[in-house]
Amino acid sequence: MTGFVKEVVGAASAALGQLASGFGTALLALAVLGWLILTAAACLVGIGLLAAPAGLRALHALAGQERDRLSHHGVEVVAPDPPPTRLRLALVDATTRREAGWLVTHATFGLFLGLLGIVLPIAAVRDTAFPLLWPFAPADATSTALGFGTAESWLDAAAVCLLGVGWIAIILGLGPSLARLQAWPGARLLTAGPDTDLPLRIIELTATRAAALDAHAAELRRIERSLHDGTQNRIVTVTVLLGAARRMVARDPVGAEELLERAQSAAEQALAELRTVARGILPPVLADRGLADALSGLAAHCAVPCRTDARLPERCASSVEATAYFVTAEALTNIAKHSGATQATVTVRSRGGRLLLRIEDDGRGGADEKGGSGLVGIRRRVAAHDGTLHLTSPLGGPTTLEVNLPCGS
Repeated sequence: MTGFVKEVVGAASAALGQLASGFGTALLALAVLGWLILTAAACLVGIGLLAAPAGLRALHALAGQERDRLSHHGVEVVAPDPPPTRLRLALVDATTRREAGWLVTHATFGLFLGLLGIVLPIAAVRDTAFPLLWPFAPADATSTALGFGTAESWLDAAAVCLLGVGWIAIILGLGPSLARLQAWPGARLLTAGPDTDLPLRIIELTATRAAALDAHAAELRRIERSLHDGTQNRIVTVTVLLGAARRMVARDPVGAEELLERAQSAAEQALAELRTVARGILPPVLADRGLADALSGLAAHCAVPCRTDARLPERCASSVEATAYFVTAEALTNIAKHSGATQATVTVRSRGGRLLLRIEDDGRGGADEKGGSGLVGIRRRVAAHDGTLHLTSPLGGPTTLEVNLPCGS
């Protein structure tokens, strides 16, 4: 019996959390819906045509956020291919039409259900605890959370308490159903439509997962090699030198001092290598100051003069920022070693729920993934986030590396 009660209470709590999170996206949906309506009205006089792409990107970004929210709460939503942001293509795109239908439904019905998920627990607590609050309430104060009735006796206060128990019963009994009802439009309209090749999409996701596992394994091997071949050997050297110095202290103090100096030097080198390995796992500047400052630091230490142009109004997921950082670090290393370039440019933009990274140089070109330049590892890192990589490097240059990553993965 106790287990059943815990299960019911847990399901109701999870449902309230889902309804409340849905209320947040519903507010955003209402704002985007208003934006799109104003844009459509402005299109009648031609002005809205300029704002239409931004409105469509906002719609697609919000739909992607809702897919992530539903997936977090256990509702599987297979994402379709990225929809277009050009107005003419969007008008005939089935995915955009389904997202627009979800937007209207979620901004109205979903907003109402989300509001219930917030109001019901407040009303339950307020009415259930009313007998404790009644002696301190003003004489003409409303008794119930519904906004009517005035308690004039303890019997009236007890009746309000029973109403609070009723609210609790509604939450326990109907909460999960309300959450499923709020999620239903998103699960139906935001999933990949019949025009999407689902077997192909499943193959792509399987390949992405394999790439993620390969990238993770390669990173572990890199860290292991760095520790084994570098730091461990330094520490072994320190141990040997300290042992030799200890044995020479009595008979040859000068030689022992020289060995101690060598041991100290080896220990300092081991510490420096440990710091390098730690920074290679996740650079502190990336977590502390963000991607833009981290890329500026990379550009400042690049052997080729490098300029950065980063416009990031908001932070992306830490794993995405780390991928963008390491892609840039590897690309700038390749430029310095192989390109013969005199300058490089790193451009970063964040829009429509995507992180766009572009790295250019004026070198000799001819970059090839099969040439051992690390481009295969870069592609695997990008594929691990379901992103895309496009390399343009004709002989004679210039070379352009473009990476497109989802911000929330």
